[in-house]
Amino acid sequence: QVQLQESGGGLVQAGGSLRLSCAASGSIFSVNTMSWYRQGSGTQRELVASITSGGFTNYADSVKGRFTISRDNANNTIILHMNSLKAEDTAVYYCKAIVATSPNRLFQYWGQGTQVTVSS
Repeated sequence: QVQLQESGGGLVQAGGSLRLSCAASGSIFSVNTMSWYRQGSGTQRELVASITSGGFTNYADSVKGRFTISRDNANNTIILHMNSLKAEDTAVYYCKAIVATSPNRLFQYWGQGTQVTVSS
C-alpha cells in the first residue's frame, strides 16, 4: 500500500504565497510522475502542475510564472511553491503519484487533499 501525505494549505491574502508538500511512502519500488491537481467549488478537478522523475515539468496556463513545482526523488516528495496567489486559486489541492510497487505493477494514488483559500 502507498500513502500520499499532503501539507501546507491554509488561508492567505491575495498576492501572498503558500507552499504545499506531498510525500509518498509505503510499498514503493519507484515513483514516476507526481502532480498537483485542484478542485474549486462547483468545478472539475484540474491539473495544476506535474513533474517527472527526471525533472520535466508541466504547468496549467493559469499558474505559469506564479507556481513552481520541485521534487526530491530521494524522499519521494514534491513541493509546490505558489506565489502571487489570486482568489481564483482557491480550491482543494490534491497530490497524485504514479507509483510502481514492483517492476511490472504501476498504480495511481491520490492524497486526501488540502484546502487553499485566497481572500481578496
